[in-house]
Amino acid sequence: MEPGFYSDPDPQPLHIPDIVAGLVRQYTSLWWASEAGFPPLTPVFSLREKFRREASLERFLAILIGETGRYPTSLAGRSAARDRLTAAARTFVTSALDLSDRHMDVIQENGFIDAAIDFMQRARRFDPSIREEDIYQASRNVWSMNLFQLLLGLPVQVTPSIFAYSMLYPYTDNYLDDPAFSPEDKRTFNQRFACRLVGQTVSPANANEARIFELVGMVEGQYERARFPLVYESLLAIHAAQVKSLRLLAPQASPYEIDVLGIDFEKGGAATLADGYLVAGSLTAQQREFVFGYGVFTQLMDDQEDLYKDLRDGLLTVFTQTAAGWKLDAITNRLFCLGAQIMGQLEGFAAPEAAPARELVQRGIDLLLIDAAGRARHSYSRAYLRDLETFFPFRFSFLDRQRKKLNRQQLSLSRLVGAFAAPLE
Repeated sequence: MEPGFYSDPDPQPLHIPDIVAGLVRQYTSLWWASEAGFPPLTPVFSLREKFRREASLERFLAILIGETGRYPTSLAGRSAARDRLTAAARTFVTSALDLSDRHMDVIQENGFIDAAIDFMQRARRFDPSIREEDIYQASRNVWSMNLFQLLLGLPVQVTPSIFAYSMLYPYTDNYLDDPAFSPEDKRTFNQRFACRLVGQTVSPANANEARIFELVGMVEGQYERARFPLVYESLLAIHAAQVKSLRLLAPQASPYEIDVLGIDFEKGGAATLADGYLVAGSLTAQQREFVFGYGVFTQLMDDQEDLYKDLRDGLLTVFTQTAAGWKLDAITNRLFCLGAQIMGQLEGFAAPEAAPARELVQRGIDLLLIDAAGRARHSYSRAYLRDLETFFPFRFSFLDRQRKKLNRQQLSLSRLVGAFAAPLE
């Protein structure tokens, strides 16, 4: 299917800044209209059920530790190890997470695993010095873009634009976070990067810029600027949002001094809006609304998950601001409610193969939100955590022990990515 298959029905010329501003207003209104009462979660897990599921998780982790500890170097050995890990993961999710074979099939048969491995190996070839944690960070965006491909009825694969966009922000984020560069260096880089995004010829100032500009060139190789202007406007929109988000590094700011919610929504929504345009070339109004909302919601999920790190770094989010003086119970309830409304829009994507993916996403999101609350227990009331844990397949204390065990084994997601990123040829 050719890029741009999904034509935009709006009769007037569209511009991404106007679209982003309108969607930020829409989702800000939706946030304030969301209920702050306890979410209608299901199912309830008895203590006996938790013990059974915890045993399944322990078996899976034992296999994971064993396989990654002796990861083979031969082509046949690696293929066999990956097959064993995939089979073990299927057994775990079907026995412990109430997912069925059809949910796993949508991942395996639609090419998600192949696309993930392909991306990791391409990343390693593009930059042999890239850190495993940066590959992992980038691969999370690849998964989102692959999900959009499935929802839009497109083949699940790593296109040049998916590879380039997913790699861009580890490089730009690391550049902007590097204390070796002065604030003036970073401002200059942002200006040069913006010039490159609008299509100007810019000579890179260093090796990092050279890689960033090369990635922009990959997008240009897939999408002609004159035919797909919104693709490039969406890239400029996320760049502008990233620059604006630097205002959130202000830990002493009062709650009414900086529009934390608006900046957060713009950053998260613009990021996935660019995902959508880079996947399909153009989007309908309904598709734009969902992909933007998906980014808003996942940004808030990241903020919940990164609470303690953001507090240490002095980053303003709705969670760090709330945690400074209040428990996170009500704001997390609001996040559950917002997520349910945004994910309800998935019903508008009618591709037959997308139905199990919709169910998988909706189920996984509740589990991730509960798990993040369990890991930030000091910021929630005991009664609230007790109620949440009722709807979680594992005890929070059990997961704490398993994480400590993995830390002792030095098994991390980035290390696992490193094993999969090693080329097979």
